[in-house]
Amino acid sequence: MYAWIWRRLPGPFAAKLTIAIVLVLAIVALLMFVVFPWLDPLLPFNEVSVDN
Repeated sequence: MYAWIWRRLPGPFAAKLTIAIVLVLAIVALLMFVVFPWLDPLLPFNEVSVDN
């Protein structure tokens, strides 16, 4: 899959590397600022109880 993406990126090696880094940063930003905050209330990690 990564080879397919690499072959589809335009330009020489330096341009492909720059575009790949920008794509990875964009995906990380999307996850950190949109997906994870939306998902946080749905996860049960804040509901911790300790029984005696």
